[in-house]
Amino acid sequence: MSARPSVLFVCVHNAGRSQMAAGYLEALGGGQVEVRSAGSAPADLVNPAAVEAMSEEGIDITAASPKVLTTEAVQASDVVITMGCGDACPIFPGKRYEDWVLEDPAGKGVESVRPIRDEIRGRVVELLDSLGIETVSR
Repeated sequence: MSARPSVLFVCVHNAGRSQMAAGYLEALGGGQVEVRSAGSAPADLVNPAAVEAMSEEGIDITAASPKVLTTEAVQASDVVITMGCGDACPIFPGKRYEDWVLEDPAGKGVESVRPIRDEIRGRVVELLDSLGIETVSR
């Protein structure tokens, strides 16, 4: 793994789970991790309920936009976290892969997205710990 590890979050639409995870990793990692996110079938916009839920945490993901998953993004990452995207993610030797089973926030209101957001936060804190990076308090 590189001196500054790189993490790629992948979900189907790159509009909810992966965007919230990327937002948390950027905020809680304090710039010590290179953060990417992508989707196997990206949506047009980030889920407004995810944006609102993250805003409640003081994390602004309004500038985020769904991106298509590329082989290059996987190759450039040390850790690849998938979230319900099935077999869409290419596998390369030497990469660390994790599959986070999380409910899809698509079509849900902010009340239903909050528990998903909170679970993602806990997993991001565990990820940072596994990378040997101290979590920045928020």
